[in-house]
Amino acid sequence: MTSESHVLTQKQIAESFSNGNFEPTFPFLAKIIEWNIVGDKTLVGREAVIEECKQTSNYFKTITTKFTTLNVISEKNCVAVNGTAEFIRNGEQLSFVSACDVYIFNDKNELQRIDSYCIK
Repeated sequence: MTSESHVLTQKQIAESFSNGNFEPTFPFLAKIIEWNIVGDKTLVGREAVIEECKQTSNYFKTITTKFTTLNVISEKNCVAVNGTAEFIRNGEQLSFVSACDVYIFNDKNELQRIDSYCIK
C-alpha cells in the first residue's frame, strides 16, 4: 500500500467504491475478496474484482453518471452505503437505479466481501 492509501478509512473506501471511483480502493482489496452482485454474478479474487471495476470504469467514460449517496452506516468492520445512480447519454436518461452495497473488512483493513443490491 502506498502512504496515500493509508489515509483512507473503511467508510471512505466504501463510499469511493459505491460511487464508481474504484482505483483508490484497489490497495485495500483482499487477495481472496468476493463481490456478490446479487441477481447477476459473483466475482472471486482480487484480479477478477479489479477487472470488473476497470470494465465498469470504461463504460462510465461513455456516459454521464450522477451518483447520490443517501446513507453511509459504519459499524466495526462493516460499512453499508445506499443511494441512487443516474446514467445519461446525449441528454437522455439511459437508466436510474437505487442501490445498496454492504462492505465487510478483515482485521487487516482489507475489503473481504462486497454484496451489491441494485434495483432499476
